[in-house]
Amino acid sequence: MLGTAGASTSAAHRAVLVPAVDREVRFTADGTTAYGTVHIPAHRAGRGLAAALLLPGSGPTDRNGDEPPGLTPRTLALISDVLGEDGVMSLRFDKYGTGRTGLGGRHSAPDMAAYTRQAAAAYRTLRAQPEADPQALLVVGHSEGGLQALLVDRAVTAKPAGLALIAPQDMRLLDMLDHQLAAQLDQAVAAGQLTAQQARRNKDGVAKAIADFRARRPVDTSGLLPSVSALLQGMFGPVNARFVRSDDALYPPSVARGVAHGTRTLVTCGTADTNVPCRTTPPLLTALAAARTTGPGLRVLPGLDHLLHPAGTPANDQVVAPAAQRALHAFVRPWRQATAS
Repeated sequence: MLGTAGASTSAAHRAVLVPAVDREVRFTADGTTAYGTVHIPAHRAGRGLAAALLLPGSGPTDRNGDEPPGLTPRTLALISDVLGEDGVMSLRFDKYGTGRTGLGGRHSAPDMAAYTRQAAAAYRTLRAQPEADPQALLVVGHSEGGLQALLVDRAVTAKPAGLALIAPQDMRLLDMLDHQLAAQLDQAVAAGQLTAQQARRNKDGVAKAIADFRARRPVDTSGLLPSVSALLQGMFGPVNARFVRSDDALYPPSVARGVAHGTRTLVTCGTADTNVPCRTTPPLLTALAAARTTGPGLRVLPGLDHLLHPAGTPANDQVVAPAAQRALHAFVRPWRQATAS
């Protein structure tokens, strides 16, 4: 009788669920306090959870994956929800220049190394959360955050068990910009908005501007379309030049070759993604294969754009398409925890 009662009590304890909660956290990097949200999904009491650091894309993108007020797709917040369905907790944070963190007294954009130090501090903060399983730490990066995930992996001592690179930056920054602008110019020609000659002149001007910037020569954008000229002047101007140089110095496949053997990896590309098209992905995949990573590997997302939306979906629709959700579920399958008794 006593043995039966004890077993029943133990079973009842195992079945107790801790409800889901979002918890505000803060951490410090380079003397600046950053602020973030830890999402704890509902889980059985006493169980350590796989824990994912979520990293946003380029620009002033906050903890939710937004650039308010104009762009609010909530990409990272939605990814957090998807991971939570599998019992994976997560930390997302306001990087420099966004949200509650702000610039922390800086007068220009930090360089890539500063962003990496901030993300590594966030990773250590996640690892220290009482619910986190330190043997099941993950990093999930979207767009530029995919490159940053590789840099965090290189920077931290307690290596992640898994890396999910979601529509990741897979080329040097300015090579990617060159490809993106060329594609936009070609689209303008197809739409009858530019002549082929005008497009060629602008493509040549962009290539020259990039070469001059890399060589630290004066950059002349006169003669380019106003929108193209303004974009280049913003990137190469005094506010952003330092960051652009530091990012452009990195070749993502070279960074990927340093990932630890056996790390579970996911790489996604959407066939409607004009920012990071699938055709640019192979060198990154080759590097990850050379590092002998495991896991789902490449998942092609048919018809999805850079924000994980079906092509043509308004940018601010707050949805992660089912194909992207399935890729994330496949990535975290080894760490999935069912909350049902």
